[in-house]
Amino acid sequence: MKKATLLAPTQRAQPNGASVRLGNQGQGDWAREELAHAPLPDQRLVKRLITIATDFAQQPTASIPQACGSWEAAKAAYRFFDHEAIQPQQLLAAHAQATLARVRAHPVVLCAQDTTSLNYSTHPQTEGLGPIGNNRDKTIGLLLHSTLALTPAGQPLGLLDAQIRARSKRTFGRSSHQRNRTPRAQKESQKWMDSYSACQSLAPHCPQTTLVNVADREGDLYDLFAEALAPRVGPGVELLVRAQHNRQVAHPQKYLWDLLSAQRVRARLKIHVPRKNGQPARLATLSVRFARVTLRAPCLKSDQPPLTLWAVEAREVRPPKGSTPVCWRLLTTLPVETAEAAVEKVRWYAQRWQIEVMHKVLKSGCQVEQRQLETAPRLARVVRVDLMVAWRVLGLCKAGRETPEGLASDWLSAAEWQALQCYVEERARPSRRSPSVRQAVRWIAQLGGFLGRRGDGDPGPIVLWRGLQQLRAITTAWKRFRHEKCG
Repeated sequence: MKKATLLAPTQRAQPNGASVRLGNQGQGDWAREELAHAPLPDQRLVKRLITIATDFAQQPTASIPQACGSWEAAKAAYRFFDHEAIQPQQLLAAHAQATLARVRAHPVVLCAQDTTSLNYSTHPQTEGLGPIGNNRDKTIGLLLHSTLALTPAGQPLGLLDAQIRARSKRTFGRSSHQRNRTPRAQKESQKWMDSYSACQSLAPHCPQTTLVNVADREGDLYDLFAEALAPRVGPGVELLVRAQHNRQVAHPQKYLWDLLSAQRVRARLKIHVPRKNGQPARLATLSVRFARVTLRAPCLKSDQPPLTLWAVEAREVRPPKGSTPVCWRLLTTLPVETAEAAVEKVRWYAQRWQIEVMHKVLKSGCQVEQRQLETAPRLARVVRVDLMVAWRVLGLCKAGRETPEGLASDWLSAAEWQALQCYVEERARPSRRSPSVRQAVRWIAQLGGFLGRRGDGDPGPIVLWRGLQQLRAITTAWKRFRHEKCG
């Protein structure tokens, strides 16, 4: 798959530690700043992309006709997604470059990669779909593999890569023997290598930033570690991967699990475990062990050299009754020589779930699986626009928590935050100064059903995308009926 071409930066990098600002004038100007340099065949297509992204961002849950606001605008959007001269990866290229500008403002950036399936089984006439479940004829759709840039505190900076594939019905479900004989580039696991390569292509453009590619257990691949450890000129990308395989090690203990269990506990920490699989969210206490390890090559690659990495184990001490205990065994190319370094890697890995939340926003909030387009390439184009909207919703949600004293005007247009303030506070005129982003996020969430009680904590992306839907109608009415001198 072709990689996004690097473009001239559209945003100025900020000093290290600065809060993340993703625009100066809100939704419309955000889309212009983010996408003005999209490498499309015609400048009119760039303008149309900006318009579509703005409409989608203002109404994340709406269908294309609802978001566009008129049949003429909807037809223009459908023509845009049907344009054969637009390569799907071009739609993300300018955003990836704007993300890179934000990445440069931080000494360490986590590049979390993950896969989600997009189910289009209710649209069986769509061309180019493939199986995504055991029933290859009925459960069909696309596979999306995203790479999201995050600060170590969890603030989403933007997308660095997005791969969209359809499985082949002919080869899906092959035996493990057949898969082992398939060239690596043709395997589905190649997506993890492609994400790492995309990050590696960006590393020379942010030499003062350490990029750490973070993957779940499916990314536990010998080839991926070998690629990360290979000698290269210039900055490289580090790896932090949750181990899936109990690999053989060149130590007195013959296997990785035994080696880690034999280490003494060096630290304890508490992490928030989100709700999953019917189990409630909780605060888990983890015991942390670590060691430098030399992993032997797997039997199918017995001619390959061993790899020396660092391993960290974080195991829940006393899980609640009925809960699955947390046990993360992490492999990393970064040195882990102290307890503080080991705890740091565990905290970094805990941020990986942000990409799962973004995929949830994409499917539940942006309703991407309800898009009705006739071919997989058209879907690939609209998915990339929806991905940027999902990132923005998640980013606004996190900004309300991580940088609460920032200004709402960094995220919303003047008309949006002024209309929001007048509506919620029942006042005729807005204040001269923008409210904080935390206050604006809570107001928007209240429009989406957030009660804001003392024990409710901070609002999540679900109520936020509902509130954004209401905010557009409020803003439209406020602009139409407000006094000319107001604001």
